[in-house]
Amino acid sequence: VQLQASGGGLVQVGGSLRLSCTASVTIFSINGIGWFRQGPGKQRDLVAAITSGGSTNYADSVKGRFTISRANARNMFYLQMNNLKPEDTSVYYCNLVRAGSSYWGQGTQVTVSS
Repeated sequence: VQLQASGGGLVQVGGSLRLSCTASVTIFSINGIGWFRQGPGKQRDLVAAITSGGSTNYADSVKGRFTISRANARNMFYLQMNNLKPEDTSVYYCNLVRAGSSYWGQGTQVTVSS
């Protein structure tokens, strides 16, 4: 399983970015799909997750600003990030869990400048 993340970059406070993750496998029935982030010297934390049925879960710090979605037909999932804040600066990783194994994308840098 390979995951390819894209869409990171430099944005000003209050701006928006959309991260994309393309999977090399069919994601239709995969329940464990999500986005994580990891800042320098920090642990990798869950940002948002989505089940195969479309139920979502968000970290408190991003609720109301970020939206996770999936496009099963394209084997892709997304993280729409609005009203970005400096504390959102991090490397973002896409993740999926399949047959008991966890797979990670390569990470994409998001930098929010004030």
